Amino acid sequence: MEIELLLKDKLIKPKEKTEIISKMILDRKINLNELILIAQKAKESDRATCIEAIEFATKSNPSISTLECLEFVAGTLTEKAPRVKWESAKVIANIAPLFPNNLEIAIKNLLSNTESSGTVVRWSAALALGEIIKMKTAINQELIPAIESICEQEEKNSIKKIYIAALKKAKN
Repeated sequence: MEIELLLKDKLIKPKEKTEIISKMILDRKINLNELILIAQKAKESDRATCIEAIEFATKSNPSISTLECLEFVAGTLTEKAPRVKWESAKVIANIAPLFPNNLEIAIKNLLSNTESSGTVVRWSAALALGEIIKMKTAINQELIPAIESICEQEEKNSIKKIYIAALKKAKN
């Protein structure tokens, strides 16, 4: 099924669309970079569905990702729609270890999302930033103090726990 037609089909529920697209990615019936091109042109809700499908697929098989995928989701972290932001951050959490030298834009935009009024946006930013600091790269010299400061200001314990767990692993 063509992705554009699937996205427009009102009879298929959004979660089902996500599952279908994710399976197409994993079964290599659609190229990830082709899906990104479709998502870039799609309306916000359809873009979020495409990114969620990428998140599902990269969660079970991170190696299917590409540098173009990382660049795409790093860029979509700045979009207005909360769902786009949180799904993009979850993709980054899944694939960051594959691209340790290409995370600057992602980190910058994730740090920006730590100040969001949306709890899920902050939670997903914490998840991605936590995965990045667990990689124990040179960026941790700057990133760990920033995350410690964010953690002190975060009011939600569920988000603080993500940071604290990641900080412990990064410092061991």
